[in-house]
Amino acid sequence: MKNPITVAVVGFGYWGPNLVRNFKSIQDCRLKLVCDLSEKRLKHLRSLYPDVTGEPDFAKVVEDPEIDAVVIATSARLHYSMALQCLNAGKSVLIEKPMATSVAECEELLSVANAKGLTLMVGHTFLYSAAVRKIKEIIDNHDIGDLRYIAARRLNLGLFQKDINVAWDLAPHDLSIILHIMQELPQSVNCRGGASITTGIEDMTCMSLQFSKQRSAIVHSSWHDPRKVREMTIVGSKRMIVYDDIAPMEKIKIYDVRVERPPHYDTFAEFQYAYHYGDTYAPFIKHDEPLRTECQHFIDCIANGTTPITSGATGLDVVRILEASSQSLKNQGAPVSLPIAGAAYSRSPFPRKGA
Repeated sequence: MKNPITVAVVGFGYWGPNLVRNFKSIQDCRLKLVCDLSEKRLKHLRSLYPDVTGEPDFAKVVEDPEIDAVVIATSARLHYSMALQCLNAGKSVLIEKPMATSVAECEELLSVANAKGLTLMVGHTFLYSAAVRKIKEIIDNHDIGDLRYIAARRLNLGLFQKDINVAWDLAPHDLSIILHIMQELPQSVNCRGGASITTGIEDMTCMSLQFSKQRSAIVHSSWHDPRKVREMTIVGSKRMIVYDDIAPMEKIKIYDVRVERPPHYDTFAEFQYAYHYGDTYAPFIKHDEPLRTECQHFIDCIANGTTPITSGATGLDVVRILEASSQSLKNQGAPVSLPIAGAAYSRSPFPRKGA
């Protein structure tokens, strides 16, 4: 019987408790330690999980020879330095989004992980959701025809961040889904926004991505909206998909609607668009917890030496777009070109064993 993989979670604030709960439930995993600066939070940890060590000193995580993997759920500004220390200590790492605060930092983390043969994974949790997996299946089967554009809205009132703007905070979720669907980096990015609360930190942004084959995507992010919105519209030449993550049951709806232009016409009077209105239906989706799937996937990748779906390379691509969006914001929305090559995106989010 193989030994369980020993894990430490760093950060027990907003998202950390969810990670701790899930890693505690995984059979082939031993959650040994949780690190947080707040003694109050560590006291709460001990009341819930008396067998898990609470530790305020991050150095103890890095130095512990029993810890095989570290999960980092801290402020974005700490991701790079903490992940680098863990990788250099021979520990695999799962980092919450965004992977780091610059392309250069991501590239260094990726280089160290590859050199040491360690698993480097990013917490783009939505790629592990049944809804997104179903959407990918529908698109790959060409059920909506040729993909034309994607429009994403992720809006709410707060939580206002002090070290990153709203694009870096909220857009990684939508960007990871868009890249997974498009299977490539955009050719260019432009972004406009406004900072109405904290000077220099945009609380509303609108990002536009231009892809090959005249495809595009729009990502609207806001901390300054009265309603919580988590919605993505995917427009194809035959059908359209609306993904509402807040919906309790029917998270995906497929609309059999499209617009067609006449193939031939001799005069302007003969030119008319044809509007097709068909049925609307919601495919069955088995509800599960995406974070549970993500945590299990991290353990499986370490155990089997396989590349994660949300690998360091895909995390790097998301940061490429975010960095370009920041550059565009500084230049009043001017487009910023991106490199042609990106991560090698898998067409199937969960390959068969042995594949």
